[in-house]
Amino acid sequence: MIYMDHAATTPVRPEVMEAMLPFFTERFGNASSLYTLAQQSRMALDEARESVARVLGSRPSEVVFTSGGSESDNAAIKGAASALVRTGNHVITTSIEHHAVLHTCTHLEDSGFEVTYLPVDGDGMVDPDELVDAITEKTVLVSVMLANNEIGTIEPVEEMARRVKDIARESRRTIVFHTDAVQAAGFLDINVKTLGVDMLSLSAHKFHGPKGVGVLYVRRGTPFSPQQLGGAQERQRRAGTENTPGIVGTAVALSIADREREEASAHCIRLRDRLIEGIRERIPDVRLNGHPTQRLPNNVNFSFEGVEGEPVLLGLDFAGVAASSGSACTSGSLEPSHVLLALGLPADLAHGSLRLTLGRDNTEEEVEHVLRVLPDLVGRLRAMPSLSHATR
Repeated sequence: MIYMDHAATTPVRPEVMEAMLPFFTERFGNASSLYTLAQQSRMALDEARESVARVLGSRPSEVVFTSGGSESDNAAIKGAASALVRTGNHVITTSIEHHAVLHTCTHLEDSGFEVTYLPVDGDGMVDPDELVDAITEKTVLVSVMLANNEIGTIEPVEEMARRVKDIARESRRTIVFHTDAVQAAGFLDINVKTLGVDMLSLSAHKFHGPKGVGVLYVRRGTPFSPQQLGGAQERQRRAGTENTPGIVGTAVALSIADREREEASAHCIRLRDRLIEGIRERIPDVRLNGHPTQRLPNNVNFSFEGVEGEPVLLGLDFAGVAASSGSACTSGSLEPSHVLLALGLPADLAHGSLRLTLGRDNTEEEVEHVLRVLPDLVGRLRAMPSLSHATR
């Protein structure tokens, strides 16, 4: 199998698995207990927190471990909004966020908050000026993703965070800035001091760590109301017995991803650009979705006129290629991609796209295989309109 769906999930690296295994067996203690076995787990958690903080450029005390990227997004948005509700009830986000952000914002609207969903241009880029114009005296939170999970567009988060903080400082009030950086780890700089953000979300299984573990950075002094109650874990910001094996694996995976970031990015850019070039050369009537240059090193997203996404994915699967048509969290939905609709694509193009997301182990030979298989597959589907529209 040729695996080109790294934006959905990644395999756990052997070094990560090796680091995790002892905490399933002989070092299984609960880190909240006092005896020696438990304190082995406590020490491992402390070391993992320090390791993650080094990558983020933060204090270890600002690192909160969660169950994944969705919980980190939920906790950040609900936690900041509820802590600041007495000073304002306005939240700003974008129209192309992951549903973990969008659905949380909808929940806030049901609770009396006002939410502004910023538009994007045809490449999926948010205009910082529009963000500034959207800020009101009631604004308490801004959430803009660092890189889009479907189309790979990299947003100018550093500039936007700086401008939001300038406004907050001038008006002597608090506006929390959160970024969903789930797709960025291992490819982009996620140093929180450089980005200037107050909160940042990560998910371990996107950078060769275990599933079911996430990271939420919360800058010291940021208003935050915990959303999961029942214990004093994570400095009272997230109750529940810590997932020690998963947290240890997350720290190892993030450290490796950061150390190999430049090499992995360069490798994936070569393969990405070859895929983009080859698909454009060999398949007529295609549209590259996302920014042509300000995009993740491993992301390729195309729409094919006259063909829906699901038959393309099935055909590629038969040819031994694993890919997707967008976010793995919405793969069961028959609705057009909200991201592609936000770019201004008509519903027929937005209804079906092909996302190929590369990883460190993909090869030039695998790319050439896709470029041999895909043009013939699209051509056959275009010749069979009843098949290409079967999912409607």
